[in-house]
Amino acid sequence: MNKNIDYTLYLCTDRNLMTSETIELSVKEAIEGGCTVIQLREKDTTSLEFYNIAKSIKEITDKYSVPLIINDRLDIAIAVDAAGVHLGQKDLPAQIVRKIVGENKIIGVSTATVEEAIKAQEDGANYIGVGAVFSTGTKLNTRKVTFEMLSEISKLVDIPIIAIGGINLNNIDLLKGSGISGVAVVSAVIAQKDVKNSAVELYKKVMNIKNNI
Repeated sequence: MNKNIDYTLYLCTDRNLMTSETIELSVKEAIEGGCTVIQLREKDTTSLEFYNIAKSIKEITDKYSVPLIINDRLDIAIAVDAAGVHLGQKDLPAQIVRKIVGENKIIGVSTATVEEAIKAQEDGANYIGVGAVFSTGTKLNTRKVTFEMLSEISKLVDIPIIAIGGINLNNIDLLKGSGISGVAVVSAVIAQKDVKNSAVELYKKVMNIKNNI
């Protein structure tokens, strides 16, 4: 399963930014617009609330055959049988998580240096998130990744690279030639008045980048 994932437009949820009435509607519209992976990120909920939201979202992602990735919380990912889990540099190491979840689950790792990217690959990650490639207001304490660093990482690792951090329709073209497999976005989709159309437009842009157009 994890060998054929389309990482073109990777959506990270944020209920504080969404314009839709519910997170379920927000995710549904995003997928219908072209989001190919959904990461559920809940920083300010109880474990029970996170679990219940994850179950609800998984019903939607399963319906559309889109992978659901759980941010940070390995226990929630296992509890709802999500497609995988995304890890930060302060979370459990990918190689340990791989032993727990087995070979058929997706593991993503956030990286901001060449060394972190190479280690993530060596530890068994299926993809890496690299950023922040632009300034972002949705996540504090990000580390800046230049275009040159992003390009260097893409040449040194064989797993998919997802650019993340402040990406929107106005700056996404600056990532052309970087070798990325996709982009991860938050507000560029979920905070827009027309979630579906915003995803449509971003998807087109990312495909042009991937096809060197």
